Amino acid sequence: MKIVAFAVGVSLIYASVHETVVGIQHDVGFVKRRSYAAANRVIIEAVPYIREIIHEGHPTLRKVAKKVRLDELRDPLFQQLIDDMFETMYHAPGIGLAAPQVNIGKRLFVVDLQDDHDEHGPLVVVNPKFSTTEGEIESIEGCLSVPGMIGDLKRHERVVCTGLDRFGKKVEVEGTGLFGRCLQHEMDHLDGVLYIDKAQNIRPAHTDEEKAALAEVDGQAQAPERFAEAATA
Repeated sequence: MKIVAFAVGVSLIYASVHETVVGIQHDVGFVKRRSYAAANRVIIEAVPYIREIIHEGHPTLRKVAKKVRLDELRDPLFQQLIDDMFETMYHAPGIGLAAPQVNIGKRLFVVDLQDDHDEHGPLVVVNPKFSTTEGEIESIEGCLSVPGMIGDLKRHERVVCTGLDRFGKKVEVEGTGLFGRCLQHEMDHLDGVLYIDKAQNIRPAHTDEEKAALAEVDGQAQAPERFAEAATA
């Protein structure tokens, strides 16, 4: 039986190429990918690791990300990238992360508002596009790649995003409010755009309201009522 080796993080994992099944296990604030080498009854766990989030000034953040091919999507190392992105986002902490933010120029982002709405994540969108954009709202945003800063900008009030999930199946999600703004923010990253390119009055977060807005975007609070409490404290 042929044996192949592939690197996951700093570990070297050996797996049989015969009858390997990949399963996905989601846990709170954590995504784990488990590979089963069925022929040998061997269970191999590929544990996600935290990647470095690159900051403004890094050239990858200014490049248009490349479309993901279906054969790439089936690659175990690409699946590992998705798991790593979730782990990195949760650790930051954040509610969204695009592949260019971890120095990977591919059209992929992950989102998880970590609220009571299943449609708000954990969500993976590969090769995303907006099929619908409607209305206009004022937004205060920050970014994990521009730490500590916020700015005022306008976003679409409602968007419909289409793409592929991590298994290559078509997905369509509708976003309004924070979820809609998050989808637009991550889509910008895939086109080499940072929110500071669109924002006005870019500044450090000083007031309670500004800190609440930064916490909202960075995912430092777990529920909307906490944002309201911070804003009125």
